[in-house]
Amino acid sequence: MNRTQTIGDIAALVRSKNAGPFWLTIDIFCDTDADYNAIAAPGVITPDRIAALYRVDAKTVKIFPLDDIRAVKISFPRPTTQGGVRDRDMHSGQQHVPILRLAVSAEHGNA
Repeated sequence: MNRTQTIGDIAALVRSKNAGPFWLTIDIFCDTDADYNAIAAPGVITPDRIAALYRVDAKTVKIFPLDDIRAVKISFPRPTTQGGVRDRDMHSGQQHVPILRLAVSAEHGNA
């Protein structure tokens, strides 16, 4: 049985962090050009897919492919202000977990 590969299967490192008190950033790093090309391919990481995964407005999602360092940076507004009453992850250190299951092939949807 063939299983669709996910970002978590391919990336060398996936991390999340605050980009100020109002924005969250996810960084995806790859060890090889082949891995980076698979993740950075059109249709894999898109504003619409990130918006659906994180329940944010696709118009607010920013995606920065960084070819030279084989990384993709994704930023979008935090669902709650850092340190606010409803903030459950003050440093956004656990927010990368949902993207680990994102299918690398867009036509396969989430794994």
